[in-house]
This record gives sequence, structure tokens and C-alpha cells, in this order.
Amino acid sequence: MTKSCFFAVLLCGFNICVAQNFRPPAVPLITIDPYTSVWSFGNELNGSPTKHWTGKPNPLDGLIRVDGKTYRFMGAAVPILKTVIGTAKVEEYQAVYTTEKPAADWNKENFKATGWETGKAPFGTKDRNDNMLKTGTIFPKEIWYRREFTLDNISFEKIGLNIFHDDDVSVFINGVSAYECSNCFTGGYETKKISEAARKSLKKGKNILAAYCKNGAGPGYIDIGLTDEIAPKGTDVIRTAKQTSLIMKATQSIYSFDAGPVQITASFVAPLLMDDLALLSRPVNYIVYDVKSKDGKVHDVQVFTSVSGLLAVNEGNQEVTERAGKDGGLLTLAIGSLDQKVLQRKGDDVRIDWGYAYLAASEKTVSSSAFGTPAGLIKSFSQKGTLDPINTMVIGTGETRAMGTISNIGKVDSKGASNHVLLGYDDEFSVQYFEKNLLPWWNKSGDKTIQGELKEAETNFNQIMIACKAVDIKIYDDALKAGGKIYAELCTAAYRQAIAAHKLVAGPGGVPLFLSKENFSNGSIGTVDITYPSAPLFLTYNPTLLKGMMEPIFYYSESGKWKKPFAAHDVGTYPLANGQTYDEDMPVEESGNMLILTYAISKAEKNLEFAKKHWETLTVWANYLKKEGFDPANQLCTDDFAGHLAHNTNLSIKAIMGLASYAKMAEQLGQKKEADEVNALVKEYAKKWMEMAADGNHYALTFDKKNTWSQKYNLVWDKLLGLNVFPKEVAKKEINFYLTKQLAFGLPLDSRKTYTKSDWILWTATLADNQKDFEALIKPVYKYVTETTDRIPLSDWHETTDGKSVGFRARSVVGGYYMKVLEAKLK
Repeated sequence: MTKSCFFAVLLCGFNICVAQNFRPPAVPLITIDPYTSVWSFGNELNGSPTKHWTGKPNPLDGLIRVDGKTYRFMGAAVPILKTVIGTAKVEEYQAVYTTEKPAADWNKENFKATGWETGKAPFGTKDRNDNMLKTGTIFPKEIWYRREFTLDNISFEKIGLNIFHDDDVSVFINGVSAYECSNCFTGGYETKKISEAARKSLKKGKNILAAYCKNGAGPGYIDIGLTDEIAPKGTDVIRTAKQTSLIMKATQSIYSFDAGPVQITASFVAPLLMDDLALLSRPVNYIVYDVKSKDGKVHDVQVFTSVSGLLAVNEGNQEVTERAGKDGGLLTLAIGSLDQKVLQRKGDDVRIDWGYAYLAASEKTVSSSAFGTPAGLIKSFSQKGTLDPINTMVIGTGETRAMGTISNIGKVDSKGASNHVLLGYDDEFSVQYFEKNLLPWWNKSGDKTIQGELKEAETNFNQIMIACKAVDIKIYDDALKAGGKIYAELCTAAYRQAIAAHKLVAGPGGVPLFLSKENFSNGSIGTVDITYPSAPLFLTYNPTLLKGMMEPIFYYSESGKWKKPFAAHDVGTYPLANGQTYDEDMPVEESGNMLILTYAISKAEKNLEFAKKHWETLTVWANYLKKEGFDPANQLCTDDFAGHLAHNTNLSIKAIMGLASYAKMAEQLGQKKEADEVNALVKEYAKKWMEMAADGNHYALTFDKKNTWSQKYNLVWDKLLGLNVFPKEVAKKEINFYLTKQLAFGLPLDSRKTYTKSDWILWTATLADNQKDFEALIKPVYKYVTETTDRIPLSDWHETTDGKSVGFRARSVVGGYYMKVLEAKLK
């Protein structure tokens, strides 16, 4: 299937049937929490190895054997990588370098690096993240370096770079540009293609690798080697099943393939049902296999499922241990790190390395199961149709070990047959909350086991599948009715990503805490301005989860641990929620967010119990906004990547919406005097805002800069919550103006840059008072989601000129796509 080909499918919900032509940028397969996460990063499930949302390998392999012939339908053969010249991770090397801008020909083969220093690799800033080697040479901001290496031969199959760069990089081989990447970074060592010209420049004897790296923010790092990719050959080459369709639903990704004379459908099911917290938090997903004959004949079929040890480690060379068992008719295999450092690793681009990954299936369906090397398990199944008996190794490494099972589908005719496996993860403790390790919600009383959860997931399989299908229909139909077909598809794409970027845990007193991870941003936990954009999804389907996102921020202030008169930005770096780690406050942003969302919860739940519980704290934050909110100082807002901005009119709206929300709650709580005073202030602020922000046919980006503009997405609450602070003409004027500013892939965030945030566009579009304008604003977002060349989990920050991701991925903020659905609920 070509890259330009969309997957045509049919979705039927209640009385509505619509064709779906939808190609997500990446497809969720296993979505349990920010750690246990597996995605397909392309059009075909068998076109490349499956990955964690960070882009690191998290291989799942699926093969089907039909009448003795084997076909691959999931994952791709992992090539053997042969080191040509090593990185500092595998061998010591030195290079000459400078941190001062050199002459223009610094990268040429015969350049004389006079005056340059010699240093050991890797090269990095003083501060480095957990994935970076702490040895080597320090550079402050920019570095240019040259490394000499010798080749005995130049016969390579597919030579490439083994590189870890943070941030921008330019690489040259013998003076020829080999690889360049700006406004980007890797989170670890990755293999990258080199240009054909650079490949041809390699020669026997002495060669020169020259590199430039610029650190934009955070830790900086550069280390480069060369590696040759050796493809499978001979009997190791396995036929590829032909993918025929992909159906994306809220809780399921469903692929179909032709494998010789049979069709196999593989459904990846995540029971993320928001009205059932026990099921939502159960760390178990299903892979369901449905097989039927295409030619009317009977065929003998077996399906092999393999799970890599990489699911249980952060780095592939970490040692793992294995265990197997049978309990209540369920066969289980497990892999976990040998060194169980529970909750000791924090950060953004990291993966879990404690607890155990599980692969399980009914004993009745499993004909064979084993641990082994990934290639060895695949070869055994492909060539013999069986696996060697279980051979549990005491020690292996994450990248060299895997666990596999063979599901015996048996004799299959045109009526078909079905089977399934379960994939789970037991993290034992999920987060640390102000120095206390918390249990996952499914084990909130500490009396349950992962074996019990797996057995229950197996026992209730049919019931859970029915429930998932009902949720799939409801999510699609709700969005379809609220905003139309393409809107429904956007909401479907966002569902699992938004939920699985959180962890549901049992807080003090048994309170559910739903802690977000700020994925591919800075790794913060419980970030208020991540909670805020994601809120529409949870307000719509279960406000208890939104309360679980906000409780840590309330506790932080009410415990006295946070002493400032405004709301904190976060409560730590995932998974350690021990207090704010972001290096700057967002006073107006976070205080406004907490006030607005508290009132939104009262509207959704039709009571003020949550507001009552935290009224004293809400009053402190409201008092801050009374003084500082209308004309914000030079501070950050949620769009912190755009930098500091004084007199921000959209941030001013947030403060006004926060105070209006507070006044509504005060009024309903019987505090008439306070409500009247705040309402008068809100009315005064709104009048001043319209006068000061006026900029002809729209409203400006800031109060003091005319001929500017910005999306006023915070204004949407005036409409949804019935605050009625601003005349409707304000939103109408803005929408009319925005329609003149759209580019191919969306409406820019503001007049400073052409990039945008897709979640905010969906909020802005909800300001429209008619379907035509709403659709006009979301169509470019749909174009971005379905046509972006960045095959990664949905990025919410992208360029409107070319549809490429600027940064971020797999974040919960796409829950904000549900703003139009929330509007329909609150009417």
C-alpha cells in the first residue's frame, strides 16, 4: 500500500453509517499508561518495528502460519546492526573540537584544525538527562568537532549513523553533507540514514566525520558512530501478509490482512472505559485474532505473538529476568528488569524499568510458549510451527530476550475462528506522591494481584468487548452529532492518546488521582496547563477524572507545601510528584485554569461539592487574579514555547473567565456580597478589555501592540459555561478575522509565527456560531492529522505551512478536541 493511500472503512453507529477515509499519523496498539505504550508508526502494521510513543523500539511481532507457510502481519524483522565505528557508548574515542565558530571550511576533509582542543567523547553540556552518558567533554552551547576513522573495506549493505543529538545537528563525511536536522533532537541513540553522496565519499583508509551541534534548551549532547544494517537472508526471510484495511475506533485499532488463502484481522483493544474506573485502570489490553478462509477450503492455522523484553526496560542493555506460570487455566509469561529500582527513574524521554510485562492466554488455546531471543522465537515458529520448551533464563537483556506464545486456531473455514491474547504490565507502585509511593487504582487496597487481573480480564472477555464496542459507537456518534464526520474522526483519533497519557492511582484516603505526564515536552507530572486543554474529554464523560487531575494542585497549596498566592504549575517530574520542578511559575495561567475548571465541574455534575471542598484555596487564587489578572505582567502562559509576553489579551480573557466562574460559584454558595463585587469587577474588566484590545476588524495579541492578533481560545468558556461576560459580537468578529488567516494546515496560533496548536484550534472553532464556520476552521486540522509526513503519535504543535510537527507528541491535550462535544452536553 502506498503512502498516499488512505484506509477506507465503514463505521456504523446506531442509525448512522458513514465511510471513514482516515490515516492517523501513528496508530495506538497497546495503550495502558505513559510507560506501557506501543504504537505503529506508519501505514502498514508490518512495515516497521512497533515503538513506544517516544519512538524507542517496543517490538511486538505477529506471524500467522497457514498450512505450513508463514506470513508476518505485525512488526518488521529487526535488522542486525553491525558497528562500523562505535559511539562513546560502546568504545572510547577522541576528537578535536572547538566551541568558537570556526572558518567556513571547518567540515572539509583537508581542513587544518589548528588551535582546536582534543577531548573524549561524548560531548555534552554540564547538565544531562538520564539517557546521556555522564562522561566525556563539556561544551556550553555550541560545538564543532572532527573525528578521524579508518576503514579496511567499504562494502556495506545499508550504512547509517548511530547518533544521539540534542539539539540541532549537521553531520559531514569527508566534507560531504551526510545528515542534518534543525529544530529537533533525539531522546537516545538512533539509527539515521546518510545521504547517498556521503555514502559514496567513504573510502579505504582515513576518513573524517565532522559534526556541529547546537543546544537550544535543556541538556545538550552529541555522539556519533557508523553502523551497517544487515538484512535477513535465506530461510530467515518471511513472507509479508498484505494489509487490506485499518479501522480506527475509540478503544480499538483493527487491521485486516490477506495471508495466502486466509484473512486475518488483528484487533488491538484497550478497555479505557471512563465510567468504570476499575476497568480503566486495569493494566491489561487485548490482541484479538479473527481468521477465516477466503477460498472456501479448510486451512490449518496457528498465530504467533511475541513481546520484547524492551517493554520492561529503559535501555536495551539493561538486564532482565523471566518467569512463567499457570493459574486458573491461564498461561502467563513475564519479563522484568533484574534490578528493580522502583520509582527511581524520572524524566520525559524515558521508559519504565521496574515491574513486569506480561503475555497471557488461555491454556486451552496455546499450543506452545517460550522465552528466547526475538529472532530465535520467530525462526522456530516460522520453520517448525512450534517453540522450544520454556527455558527461563536468569539473566538476559531487554533487547536480546522476548516471550512468545502460539495460539492454535486450528482448522479454519469460511465461517472463521477467533482467539486472543492478553498483554499487561504490573508496575507495583505507580507514582510517588509527596514522598509516599502510591498503588495503582486497580490495586487501591493492596489486596489484588496482576495474575488476578489477568484472570478477570480473561473471564470477562466477551462482556468487556461488548462494552468497548458500545463506547466506540457512543464516542463516534456524540462527536458526529456535535460537529460532523471529520470532527468525529478527529475525536476518535484523540481518545486513547488523551487517556493513556495519565496514570490512575489511589491517593491518600482512597481519593482517585489521575496524574498526567507531559509527554515529549518536559516530563512534568500533574501540569495544570496540560489538565486545562485536555479537560473537555473528561468533563464530558467522567468529571471524577478531571477532579483527580486537579486534586494534587489543591493539596499542594492546602498542605502548606506550596506557599505562593497562586496555583502551582505542576507537582513534579513523572513519576515523582513531590513538588513543582518547572523552573518558572505561570501565576495568571494556572490560577485562571483552576477556577474555570472547578466551575465547569460544578456545571457537569450539577452540584458545587468540589468547589465547597476547596473554597478557601479558590478564594486565594481569585484574589490574586483580581489584582494581577486583567493586564498580565511579562510572564508565561500555557503556550510557553512562544516565550514571555506582557499584556497578553488572551491570558487576560482567562483571568476574566476565572473570576466570572468564581463569581458564579460564590453566588450559588450564598455569598451574595462577594459575587456582586466580583461580577462588577468582571463587567468593568470586560469593557476595558474590548477598548484596549481593539485593533480594527479584530482584537490584538497584546494591549500595547496593534497590527497583531491571536487565537482567543479562552473565550470559549464564556459561551459554554453561560458566563455571558462579553457580547457575542466579540467572538463573531474574531471568527470572521480568523477565516482570513488560515493556512494549508491550520490557523496559526498568533501573528508572531506560522506554527499552531491543534487543540486550541478546536476550541477556537467552537466559538463559531454556525456549522459552516466550525468546519472551515477544523478542515485544515484534519488535513494535518491525515497528511502530515511525521509518522508519530499525534503532535499538538505543528506548522501550518507544511503540516510538520514542531514538537510534542502523544500528549493528553488532544482531549481538548472534545470541546464541541462538551458544548453539546452543557446546553
